[in-house]
Amino acid sequence: MPVIMKLLSRRGALRALENARKALGDATPLKRDCGRLCGAACCQPDETGLNGMLLFPFEETYYRRPIEGFPFRLVDDDTLFKGGKRLVCEGTCPREHRPLACRFFPLRIRVQADALGDHAHCTAELDPRAWCVCPLLEQGGLRAMDQAFIAAVARAGDALIQNVSMLEALYNEQRLIDEMRQL
Repeated sequence: MPVIMKLLSRRGALRALENARKALGDATPLKRDCGRLCGAACCQPDETGLNGMLLFPFEETYYRRPIEGFPFRLVDDDTLFKGGKRLVCEGTCPREHRPLACRFFPLRIRVQADALGDHAHCTAELDPRAWCVCPLLEQGGLRAMDQAFIAAVARAGDALIQNVSMLEALYNEQRLIDEMRQL
């Protein structure tokens, strides 16, 4: 039975990931390449060479094989969920192969629900981890960004929360961010 549940979970998660990617489309923080403002600071490796982006559940499926023009490796990372992965790259990739976390950056998804937890929806908010790399946060934050991008990130979140694995990962990330803000 556990094998069947895992297969069903995987299929639903991959459908949610595809729907989130479609919701984002080609939306980016600015109407032009924001990486030109800062030398693509968010794509540069740190001194350890281990920084990267956390993948959503089952997102590593997209990265099981090499992708031409996109050198990367997967690293185990249980930050958001057991068995999680982090994608570590060398700083350049074709946009269509970017992980969702890269596509959202410098935003993140916040899940909001009514008091009973019956009606959940997502909003896009500034990711506090982006302050050390992204100049857009200091130059107006959400006001400096293309509103279509902000709306697309929220729609992508709404697509993700239709799957329990994605919802759990988003809530775990939200809990970590909220704890970080209290420090």
